[in-house]
Amino acid sequence: MKHIQIKKPDIKGFFHKIKNLKKEDIKAHWEERKKRRERILEQRRNSRFAKKMQPVYRFMDRFSLVFHYLLACVLNFIIEIISRHSLFEAWDYMVGTPKVFLFNAFLIFATFSIVYMVRRRVFARILLSVFWLFLGTCNGYLLLKRVTPFNAQDLKVLSDALALTGNYFNTFELILLIVGIVAVVLWVISMWRRGGQFTGKMHRIIALIGVVFWLGAYVVLTNIAIDKRVVSNYFGNIAFAYEDYGFPYCFTASIFNTGISEPAGYSEAAMDKISNNGDITKSETSRSEDELPNIIFVQLESYFDPTEVDWLQFSEDPIPNLRKMYSEHSAGYFKVPSVGAGTANTEFEVLTGMSMRFFGPGEYPYKTYAKTKVLESAATALGSLGYGAEALHNNGGNFYSRAQVFNHMGFDHYTSKEFMNILQTTPKGWATDDILIPNILESMDTTEQQDFVFTISVQGHGDYPTEKMIENPEIVVSGVEDEGKRNSWEYYVNEVHEMDKFAGNLVKAIEERGEPTVIVFYGDHLPTMGLEAKDLKSRYLYNTNYVIWDNIGLKKEDRNIPAYQIMADVFERLDIHSGTVFNYHQQRRQTKNYLSDLELLQYDILYGKQYVYKDSGQPITEGHMAMGVKDAVITELVSQLDGTYSIYGENFTKQSKVYINGEKQSSSFLNNTRIDLKDATLSDGDIIQVNQVGSSSTIFRTSAEYEYKEGKLTELPADPDAPAQGTNAFTTQNAGEEK
Repeated sequence: MKHIQIKKPDIKGFFHKIKNLKKEDIKAHWEERKKRRERILEQRRNSRFAKKMQPVYRFMDRFSLVFHYLLACVLNFIIEIISRHSLFEAWDYMVGTPKVFLFNAFLIFATFSIVYMVRRRVFARILLSVFWLFLGTCNGYLLLKRVTPFNAQDLKVLSDALALTGNYFNTFELILLIVGIVAVVLWVISMWRRGGQFTGKMHRIIALIGVVFWLGAYVVLTNIAIDKRVVSNYFGNIAFAYEDYGFPYCFTASIFNTGISEPAGYSEAAMDKISNNGDITKSETSRSEDELPNIIFVQLESYFDPTEVDWLQFSEDPIPNLRKMYSEHSAGYFKVPSVGAGTANTEFEVLTGMSMRFFGPGEYPYKTYAKTKVLESAATALGSLGYGAEALHNNGGNFYSRAQVFNHMGFDHYTSKEFMNILQTTPKGWATDDILIPNILESMDTTEQQDFVFTISVQGHGDYPTEKMIENPEIVVSGVEDEGKRNSWEYYVNEVHEMDKFAGNLVKAIEERGEPTVIVFYGDHLPTMGLEAKDLKSRYLYNTNYVIWDNIGLKKEDRNIPAYQIMADVFERLDIHSGTVFNYHQQRRQTKNYLSDLELLQYDILYGKQYVYKDSGQPITEGHMAMGVKDAVITELVSQLDGTYSIYGENFTKQSKVYINGEKQSSSFLNNTRIDLKDATLSDGDIIQVNQVGSSSTIFRTSAEYEYKEGKLTELPADPDAPAQGTNAFTTQNAGEEK
């Protein structure tokens, strides 16, 4: 038997060579390496196989544009297979709408013009192909989890998505994802080494002109395609648009078609007419201060009345509390701008009165305009009448950039998950909505006057598991043959049932409070259940449900209403006329040119010259919002026998982090009165704080400073020149974070 001998590595000799290495040796090594590479390439060029393939290569180089277009068609077809989750649907799309298919392939083809600018053309083709397939794969996977396809705005909330991977990926999927990405990266790297290089003369100026030409040709072709109605630049339904117009075009449109383009007829004279010479900027009400009620808006995540689905049956009514409200108070269908996702866009329409139909496809104004610029909203409109304005959400404060957006919209306080002691979560890890009730009441207690409270729930968030996760559900669902779908519906309906309990308990708490109040409950969009219009009683995928509960005797007036009109409608019922866009809706709804003038008004306020404010002035020029309503307070520091420390105090949450001399420490949250420090050491003179920290280490609110001395803590007097605790903390620390 042959023995295999393994040579012992000469480690000593290796380090000796490194030690005595000279500059000339390194230079000689690389020159030899270059020559060796040239010899290998020469051998490959002169090999028998290479000589046989030379005519083929010359033919392919001569007609490379044709082959690029064929490759683009193949890639486009694969992308559509992935996006539609079906080979046959992709085939029907290609055969049924060949102009759309070839138009999308032309976009991919135009990007391949870049390969002529580099020598490693094979590698460049592979890299571009992987890029397009990666985008298509992202779209295909997201469409398994939600209805809204992958678009450019998802890239702006990428850090949000990374923070929620546990909610969307199970462990097995995460492992497959990581392995797949690593494998693709390694393969691409290997192709960079093995792909070879173009040996002919490079004409990079001509190649650059070619890139500009083909991309310009795509722009021209796009305009022609829009004029001929092959595609559209307005996506009334982004999900349907991707199905009709293809992924490459729609995704690209979501990158470049953003904001609101200047409408035809925009001028100062036109805005004077629309604003009724500034009349719509006025803020007034005939109600006395004592007659003005609290106004609470509650946006219920993925909520709609499950009995709206024709073929679903239930062991009992899943929404008895809201059903009773529907019968006694104003209610109806609530038209929202998205399906299965896009919570922030429904929110934007409700708070601003602006319609999403005028923005670019797939855009989130929370991630574009409102993230960096001030914007009047219901908070500023009611603030001008003396209301306090509070926002609450039992999810992260940075999610959808809300901490920045609500500050720019004029809210006084924003209480996010970081300020709530969340003890109960759904089986999928989302906070239950019952935590919102005490925080709503606490927010209202911060003011003596009336309050506007905008609340965003999260309990009904998808995705909805196909495996059975609730052993003894209160609501048993039937009417679905597929077991996985039945489990999903049963999970969703029981979460809706819990949300209904929350709505009933909130109304009860407000009734016990004894203040005149109006509460608006509504759903932000349908759940991601693969519903089609034919499945619903309303035959419309953009309808959820709303109800306006009150204890002041408002007349019941049932009607269907779009999200961007609901605030103006509630204001009108209360004889409140405040907020430019809300006043516009009250004066112009159901009149001639209502929507076209609304587009002009939105453009003027957001991207135009703000002619509408020329006499009254802009309603908001800067934010003043504080995160949360209470500071964390340290009352005692206890040294444990094992050398660790325990901090006792008030208002601690899981997001309370201990800082010593400005550096965050490793700590363990036990309850709302105790945090344990694990590895910290303290010396006399150290300064200790407990801060509320969001994602990306964003400090939302800071406690007072405490000095450690001789085993005790002493609260230091506040710096008179420093901002108030909690006020705009997020704007000065980590303001650029996205999560």
